[in-house]
Order: sequence, then C-alpha cells, then structure tokens
Amino acid sequence: MISEELAKKIRILQITTRKVVNDVLAGEYGSVFRGRGMEFDEVREYMPGDEIRTIDWNVTARTGTPYVKRFVEERELTVMFVVDLSASGEFGSVSKLKNEVAAEFCSLLAFSAVKNNDKVGLIVFTDQIEMYIPPKKGTQHVLRVIRELLNFKPRQASTDIEGALDFLGKVTKKRSVVFLVSDFQAEGFEKPMRVIGKRHDLVAVTVVDPREVSLPNVGLVELEDAETGEIVLIDTGSTGIRKKYERLGREQSDRFRELFSSMGVDQIEVMTDRDYVPNLVRFFRMRERRY
Repeated sequence: MISEELAKKIRILQITTRKVVNDVLAGEYGSVFRGRGMEFDEVREYMPGDEIRTIDWNVTARTGTPYVKRFVEERELTVMFVVDLSASGEFGSVSKLKNEVAAEFCSLLAFSAVKNNDKVGLIVFTDQIEMYIPPKKGTQHVLRVIRELLNFKPRQASTDIEGALDFLGKVTKKRSVVFLVSDFQAEGFEKPMRVIGKRHDLVAVTVVDPREVSLPNVGLVELEDAETGEIVLIDTGSTGIRKKYERLGREQSDRFRELFSSMGVDQIEVMTDRDYVPNLVRFFRMRERRY
C-alpha cells in the first residue's frame, strides 16, 4: 500500500506528464529513438531480384534450395533509467530537491516510452545498487517505476557510478537507450561510461541546483558535503569568493560537457529552478538533425 499523499503526487505527475508527452513531445521521442536497427524475422525461398548477400547458406545447404534471410525494422526499444539518488541529491535551494527533479524527469521520459510501446527498466544506485526493476511494457509497470522513484529512501550516502554501470552491463545484454541521471559528484566513472556508451545508446543527464553554480550575498555560510560530512565556512559577502565559486561552477559544467563529448555521449542538463522540457525538446531535435 502507498500513502494517500504519494498516490496524489503520482496522479498529479501522471496528468501533467501526459499533457507534456501529448502536446509537446508528440513525435519527438519516436523520431529520435525508433527504427535504429534491423532484426531477423524469418527465412524464405530465394526469389529473382533478392540480394545474394541475404542468402542463408546454412539453410540452403540443408534443404538444397536457396533461402534468404528476411529482416524487419526493429521497433521495440528497451529504455533503462540508471538513477543516482545518493545524499548529494537531497539538496535543493528552490522548491524541489535534485532527487525529486531527477524522478520527475525520468517519469516524463518513461511515459514517452510507454506511449511508444517500449520497455522501461530502472536501476537506482548510491555507492551500491539499491534497486533494480527489470524492463517491462505497460502503464502499470511505468507507474510502479515512478512510485519507487518518488518514494525511494537510500540506505547509503555516497556515489559509485562505476559500480552502477558495471551492474547495468551484467543485466542488460540487448542494446538499449540508457539515461544515466546523476549530479556526477563521483570519481572514476570515465572508463565504464566509455564502455557502456559503445554497447548502448547512452545519455548523460546532469542534475544541477542553481546554488551549485552561484552564491547569493548572505554573509557567512556553512556548507556541508552531504556525502562526506565535510563542512566549510564561506564568506558569501566577499565579491572575490563569489566570483571564484561561479568560475569553479562554470569550469565543472564545461568539464562535463567536454568529457561527455569526447566519449560520444549526449548530455541533457537539468536545472532544478527551471522547466527542463525545453532542454529535452532541444536534445531531441539536435539528435534528429544529426541522424
């Protein structure tokens, strides 16, 4: 059983998401993520005009009659959400925490996937795999995924992206669309991301709060690292300190952008203080132009 509050939140999210999927993303998702491969369907007897390279030599040798392989466009996709819900996501300087925005973003894409009859799966991680829901089709399954995301309480605080990607590689053999959703406050994930990016259609979704890139002038402030517990005292009244903080924020954003680009991995930046749908639409249209 779920609480009345959670049920209401899911229902509101379902209604608002459906409107965005139908009114804004209609056609965008399908045009970008569908029809990217061919899968074997059957063999049939060779007919004049068939390409010789499609001949199935094993069947031909066994029957004594030329047979060709028939392929159809692969329509069904598997969409995996690999979501970092560690302690650093329990931060928000506006109306929502980073983890809440991450869950809502995944919900929007999950409803887009189910509308296109694709399978949806979920991996939630911190510094360990906290939850795995194998991919399935259907609205009820997607609602379960969303419920788990919205109601999730992590057991651990820190982040291990490498471990999450290793787990993904073990449980997902078929090429899938993978949304890796995180603030990427971790080390050592570059190599596994490159590996996964070659096997799957990997998209990095960076979740950022505005206070991680700029500070208001509010005097002395204690900042605590949610994952390590380290506390630092910052004088936000200092113009020099605020400028340095903003510069470091820009450098990190640029570093992520350059890193993902070097891997051939697409990126969507999600800010907690603004609507992420325009960024998602731009992402879809960028990919559509590229392909």
